[in-house]
Amino acid sequence: MLTLRNLGLARDNHVLLEQVNLSIYPKHVIGLIGANGCGKSSLFAAIQGDLELAQGEIHLVKHTRIATLAQEVAASQLSAMDYTLSGDAKLFAIRTRLAQAEQTNDYAVVMDCHTQLHDIDGYSAESRAAKILKGLGFSDAMMQQPLASFSGGWRMRLGLAKCLLMPSDLLLLDEPTNHLDMEAIVWLENFLKNYTGAVLLVSHDQDFLDHTVTHIAQIEHQQCTLYTGDYSSFEVQRAQQIALHNARAKKQQGQVAHAMKFVDRFRYKATKARQAQSRLKAIEKMELIQPIYEASAFHFQFRTPEKMPNPMLIMRKAYLGYDAQHPIIHHASLSLHPGQRVGLLGINGAGKSTLIKSLCGQLAPLRGEIERPANLGIGYFDQHQVDHLPLERSPLALLSDFADRASEKELINYLASFGFSRDQSLAPLNRFSGGEKSRVALALVVWQRPNLLLLDEPTNHLDLTMRRALTFALQAYSGAMILVSHDRHLLRTLVDELYLVEKGQFQPFEGTVADYQHYCLQDQ
Repeated sequence: MLTLRNLGLARDNHVLLEQVNLSIYPKHVIGLIGANGCGKSSLFAAIQGDLELAQGEIHLVKHTRIATLAQEVAASQLSAMDYTLSGDAKLFAIRTRLAQAEQTNDYAVVMDCHTQLHDIDGYSAESRAAKILKGLGFSDAMMQQPLASFSGGWRMRLGLAKCLLMPSDLLLLDEPTNHLDMEAIVWLENFLKNYTGAVLLVSHDQDFLDHTVTHIAQIEHQQCTLYTGDYSSFEVQRAQQIALHNARAKKQQGQVAHAMKFVDRFRYKATKARQAQSRLKAIEKMELIQPIYEASAFHFQFRTPEKMPNPMLIMRKAYLGYDAQHPIIHHASLSLHPGQRVGLLGINGAGKSTLIKSLCGQLAPLRGEIERPANLGIGYFDQHQVDHLPLERSPLALLSDFADRASEKELINYLASFGFSRDQSLAPLNRFSGGEKSRVALALVVWQRPNLLLLDEPTNHLDLTMRRALTFALQAYSGAMILVSHDRHLLRTLVDELYLVEKGQFQPFEGTVADYQHYCLQDQ
C-alpha cells in the first residue's frame, strides 16, 4: 500500500532520517516510536506531500485514500455532527447540494442527490457518525452543539471523529489518545481492531500500542527499524538485539586485544615482523563494533520530604464545584496518609480535575471542609499549566524562583537530569516543544520536595523514555500521591487504590485497572 525507499528527511538543515526503507500492507497497524523531535511528525508530513524529501521516494498505490488526524480544529458554528460528516467530502457536498435544492424546490436536483446518496450508502452516514461520536464521549445533545462551544480538547476529539468517518485505506494518527479519557481510548482500540485498511500511528501510550499494533517502527539515530509484534514484544526483541550486539562487540574487543599483544611483542623481531604488520593492517581494516548503551537522558528522583504529617489531608462531606446550586461532586470524604497512592478514574468532565484543584486549595469547597496541616507541602502538576508557563523566561530562571540559595551550576546540573543541555536551560520557553515544556513543569514540581503529589495527566506530551523515567522516580517517591491519568500502564504500576468519580459521586472502586476497562466496555 505504501513504500518508503531510501527515504531521507531534514528540517532547518537538521537531518532527521536517512536511508529509510519501509513497506506498509493492508491490515498492518504500525506504531511509530522514537524520542520527541526524531522525525515522526515530519514523516507524516512527507507522506502527505507537505514536506519535501531530502532523498529517496515515497510510493503510494494508486487510488489509496489517506485519512489524517488534524492537529488543530478551529472553532466555528458548524455542529459537531456536521463537522464529523464533513470528513466524507463527497457525502458532505451531496448533502449541501440537497439542502440548497430543497430550499429552492428544485425537484430534479433533489432526486439526483437522493440517487447519489443511495449509491454511496449516504443514508447510514449520520448513524455511523453518531456511533463514532458516542464512542468518543459525545452525548446526543453535544452532537448538535457548534464547534465554538467546545474546549480545545473536545474539538480535538471531533478532529479524530472526522478522521475516522472519512473513507480511507490508510490512517495516519499522530498521538490520537492525547485528549481522550480511558473510556474513549478503549473504544478507539476496538475501532482500530475492526478497521480494514492500514494504520500508521504515533503514540506514547504503552498499553494502547500493546492493544492495537501489529508492528513497531522505531526511529533512532536517523534510522527506522521495523519489529513484528506489539510494544511489549518490541522491548524484548530490542533487549535481545542489544545483548547480542554487545556480546559481539566484547568478543571483537578480545580478538583485537589478543592481536595487539602479538603486534607489540613481535613487531620489531625480524622473524615475526611481517606477521605482526599483517595483523596490524587487519585490525586497521576491521569494522569495529561499538557497544550500544541504552542509558536514558533522564535520571531524576524525588528527594525525601523533610516532614511527613499524618494524616496529610482530610476531606469531610465536601461539595465541590464552581456553582453552589450545581456542585460537580457531592458529599465527598477522604483521609490521606503518608505513602498512600490513589488513582482517580472517570470520564472527562466527571470532576477529577475539580477534585484535584479542591484538594490543592485552588478551589474552595462549596460545603463541607478540607483540612491541610501547616507542614503539608503539595506538588501540583496540572496538564494545562504547561500552556501558561511564561514563554519569555528560561527553565533556569523559573527554577531560580524556587531555589534562590542554589548556585547556577547546581541548577543547570539538576535540569540536565531532565534531559536539558546548558543552552536549553538558558533558552526562552517559546523555543520549546510541548514535551519539553512538560519536562520543565515537572522539574519545578520535583525541586520543591513535596510530601504530597497531586498529578493531573502528568504524561501528556511525554515520550516513552521520559514516561519510563517518571515512573521509576514515582515508584521510589516516599510521600503520598493522587494521580489522574488515562495511561493504564502508569496507573497499574504506581497506585495501590482506585477511586471512581462518576455522576457526582466520589467512591472507592473495588477492582483493578483491567476491571475498570471491562466496566467501560459494558457501556459501549
